[in-house]
Amino acid sequence: MKIVQTPDGGARVWRVSIETGGWQERNDFFVEITLGVGGEIFRRTPEDFVQEVERFRSHYLDGEGPIFALYETVQAIKDVAKAEGRHLTAKEQALIRGIRQRTFVMFEEQLRAAGDPGADPHLAEG
Repeated sequence: MKIVQTPDGGARVWRVSIETGGWQERNDFFVEITLGVGGEIFRRTPEDFVQEVERFRSHYLDGEGPIFALYETVQAIKDVAKAEGRHLTAKEQALIRGIRQRTFVMFEEQLRAAGDPGADPHLAEG
C-alpha cells in the first residue's frame, strides 16, 4: 500500500492488486496505516517500496511480454544460487534490484497508459 498526497492537501491510499498488479484505491485503510493499528505496518523508502511491489507482482502475476521475461530472468538468477546452495552474490543482488526497478517503471507506465490513477512510474526515481 502507498499513501499519496493530493493537490488539496489530502491523501489517497492505494493498494496493489493481486489480480492485475494495478492500483486499487483503499482510503478505508488510512487510519489503520497512519496509526499503525494493524501490526503489519512498515515504512519503506521509495527504493525499498519499488522492490517490494515488484517482488509481489512477479510472484502473483503471470503473463507474456518484456516485463514477464524480466521477472523470469530474476527467478532464474535466484534459482541458480539456490541450486548451488549459496546466497546471492552482491553482483546478483544489484542486478536483481536494477531489473526490479526497471520492471516497476515499465509496469507503472503501462498502468498509466491504461488510465490507472494510482500509477506512478516516477516513484522508482527515488
